[in-house]
Amino acid sequence: MAVRTTVGLPVAVVLALAVVGVSLGTLPADSTTVAPTLAVEGDRITLTNRGAAVDVRRLTVRVRVDGTPLAHQPPIPFFSARGFRPGPTGPFNAGADPTWGSGERASFRVASTNRPSVDAGDRVTVELRREGRRLVVLSATA
Repeated sequence: MAVRTTVGLPVAVVLALAVVGVSLGTLPADSTTVAPTLAVEGDRITLTNRGAAVDVRRLTVRVRVDGTPLAHQPPIPFFSARGFRPGPTGPFNAGADPTWGSGERASFRVASTNRPSVDAGDRVTVELRREGRRLVVLSATA
């Protein structure tokens, strides 16, 4: 009986500390903080990383124009993809280093074959996800 109490007490203490740590936010949840900014100029969507470096091959990018998702979403990284002009820049380009460093820009251009089109005054929203988990949602006016 004493052995069970001795083993059970440390386990209970560890679990209690873990619960307190999670509730206070002191335990590391995710070592990569993605903190980009968004700029939209014409059909060009540019994101500048202001956080820690991240591997773009693990990211999913979803774009909406005035609330409507683009018919074709950008497969990051890529060089030529349906609905986008060839040659994205920075780590969004399949030929570049896939590590998106702090201060580095990455951009792509929406092709005229994609719908809805990006026109002056449209609200463009970009959502970044990693492994299905939303990291950030940004909006800017074209």
